[in-house]
Amino acid sequence: MRQYHVTSRNKMRLFSGENSCSMSANPMEHLTITVIGSYPKPAYLNLPDWFKNSSVRTVTKTYSDSIAEKDHNILIERAESEVLKEQQQLGINIITDGEIRRENYIYYLLRHVKGLDFLELTTCPMRANAYPQDLPTIVGPLDIDEKDASKLASEWRRCQDLSEVVVKYTIPGPMTIIGSTGNKFYSDVKKQSEDIVKVINKVVKALIKAGCKCIQIDEPLFARKPSQALEYGISHATLCFEDVGSDVTKIIHICCGYPQYLDEDNYLKADRSSYVTLAKPLDEAGFEAVSIEDAHCYNDLSFLKMFTKTNVILGSIAVAESRVESVEEIQSRIQEATKYIPIQRLQIAPDCGLGFLPHDILVKKVANMVAAAKSFSK
Repeated sequence: MRQYHVTSRNKMRLFSGENSCSMSANPMEHLTITVIGSYPKPAYLNLPDWFKNSSVRTVTKTYSDSIAEKDHNILIERAESEVLKEQQQLGINIITDGEIRRENYIYYLLRHVKGLDFLELTTCPMRANAYPQDLPTIVGPLDIDEKDASKLASEWRRCQDLSEVVVKYTIPGPMTIIGSTGNKFYSDVKKQSEDIVKVINKVVKALIKAGCKCIQIDEPLFARKPSQALEYGISHATLCFEDVGSDVTKIIHICCGYPQYLDEDNYLKADRSSYVTLAKPLDEAGFEAVSIEDAHCYNDLSFLKMFTKTNVILGSIAVAESRVESVEEIQSRIQEATKYIPIQRLQIAPDCGLGFLPHDILVKKVANMVAAAKSFSK
């Protein structure tokens, strides 16, 4: 497998309007505003939700039961439509489907992958042995049929057809999938990762065939295991986009981890120094944008100087705290970031997915984020 490369000119299309996942959705030329992935599921939708119950064993059983219920897809499509509409009304330029169909951001994709068993669960240590978790188990070679990849792409297509702005699609990356599954088949982690790359690449190509031009790989494991990210994780993440044209915006998202519940104090997160360790290799990897979190715990943003080619999506509201950041607070962090990276290569987003937040708090946080971003022009 070979690594793709993107020229500096093509990278700048994300901010020049040449790329369909670009400022074409932003005619006022203020800072582009996006989201990362998840949105709270409405109460009427009877689907399990990791943000409300993080037990994988419970989620696995109840999800299988829920999707068998009559008319569940009608309610999912209703919820997606509402989420798409609200994000646009709030002023977000690049939105997502809210990951409404997913019990978490990882497992919905994996339910379409051959070689995984969601009934045979394996107990594995999580977050540096902080707690054990029961995970779905890899029992054979991982692969995905073209039919299943096309099904995922058609779900994105429906959402894009309902939206006046770009809808990006989010995909868990190879290292994160490995860290979220048990394994009874592979003896070589790199071979395991390579097979996951092939699965993701098939999904990416199906999405592109359906018209998707903005695709995000989620790799929070990069921050937890930077040495593995440097060894093979970054190169494998780029290979998820192998043989993909330069008109597709390729994003990598790296957060530092969720708590177990909203407003949990002092929960274990990845070391933010990982961003410094990974910055230069990520800048050379060929992604159009790297998404990082900053709102939960401020970074020394001088490391942004290391991104000389790649755009940065700056996390600007905390997603696991009920405190609402003021417009001025968010503006201050944006201003600090512009000391180290040209504003033309900056986007604004929440730290991560919004699934933890009560709806009223979410609206206030996002409204302030949007107001702050719109006070900066490119």
